[in-house]
Amino acid sequence: MAPPASDLLLTDVLLRGGTAPVDVRVVDGRIAEVGPGLVATAGATTVVGDGCPVLPGLVEPHLHLDKAMLGPGDGTLQGAIAATAEAKQGFTHDDVVARAQDVLRRAVTHGTTLVRTPVDVDPTVGLTSIDALLEVRERWAGIVELQIVAFPQEGIAGRPGTDELLVEALRRGVDVIGGCSYAEEDVEGCRAHLRRVFDLAERFDVPVDVHADFDTADSTDPRQALAGDVAALARARGWGGRTTIGHVTTLAGYDDDARCRLIDELAAAGVGVVVLPPTDLYLQGTAAPVGELLDGGVATALSSNNVRNAFTPFGTVDMLDVTLLAAHTHPFGTREGLDRLLDRASAGAAEMLGAPRHDLTRGARADLVVLDAPGADHHTALLDRAPRRLVISNGRVVASTRTDTTLHVP
Repeated sequence: MAPPASDLLLTDVLLRGGTAPVDVRVVDGRIAEVGPGLVATAGATTVVGDGCPVLPGLVEPHLHLDKAMLGPGDGTLQGAIAATAEAKQGFTHDDVVARAQDVLRRAVTHGTTLVRTPVDVDPTVGLTSIDALLEVRERWAGIVELQIVAFPQEGIAGRPGTDELLVEALRRGVDVIGGCSYAEEDVEGCRAHLRRVFDLAERFDVPVDVHADFDTADSTDPRQALAGDVAALARARGWGGRTTIGHVTTLAGYDDDARCRLIDELAAAGVGVVVLPPTDLYLQGTAAPVGELLDGGVATALSSNNVRNAFTPFGTVDMLDVTLLAAHTHPFGTREGLDRLLDRASAGAAEMLGAPRHDLTRGARADLVVLDAPGADHHTALLDRAPRRLVISNGRVVASTRTDTTLHVP
């Protein structure tokens, strides 16, 4: 059962773009007022911010909890797929729960309060991982809002029995239907895969979340150029604003005209893109151009994707680390650019997922992250990788970290 929402007064924190600290009053788990000199309601908890910068709760819109913490692979996409397929043969309910909760503890410590997780569904693993994540979703309710995606990583037609498992996963209460547009044997099979995903989305009235256009090693493979097909389906089915694509790594290799055409198609269809720098840079050496997507009007977010497995052998589940990585690989070196990325890691990402507002205004859910950088602005705290002094979810303090460094030098 979810813990109850709480009343709280957070004092003396700096909003992004603010010039002086303010207080944030929380009632019933929602922000009731923001401003100086506020008074707590009777019985509320008061927390002192010491002039630290504050952000909305951070968002991981594409985080594979079921496959995390499995150990490294050989550094190739096909090797990662093969290693993971083998590992899934040994998955148990308790194993998936344990690894997923390990990652969520790390994520919450770093300020994440909303996660969308693609969970593999196929005849090898069956619904073991789905049932495990449904249990985790219930356990963590009120701390992390968890959206579960039924994800056919290995294909639908190519793995007979997967279709029936996807239907059953949706009946059991997963939040999103996933797709893997490059998973079938040929491009026509991949297009049929996408049509089936949208059929299921319509039948169960859920959003669509597709892995697409990932492998840049062979630019001639038509299965790796189907983001435009996703956009066309979203428009035809009226699923704009409810369709998201992860990766789209191949976009970075298109010429200017082709890249602009696809970005225009995605924007017109209302298809969001989640860029995954840790995995895409590791396996592909490039990532989708965040700046161009945003400039073209495409709803865009960032995420960790995988954590310490064959797809990505690294990871701290820290969205501010992912934000800095994106800033290194794209032209976001200005204060304005960093602000743009910070929004993509919090309020902007939550909006993409159809979640309650993750901003710091009246009426928003009280998910707040206080960076342990008294007197600093948000840009300095980001560059310094400031610890998260406080993480507040639904008006409750769910994590706290304090550091104490003494320098014995001049």
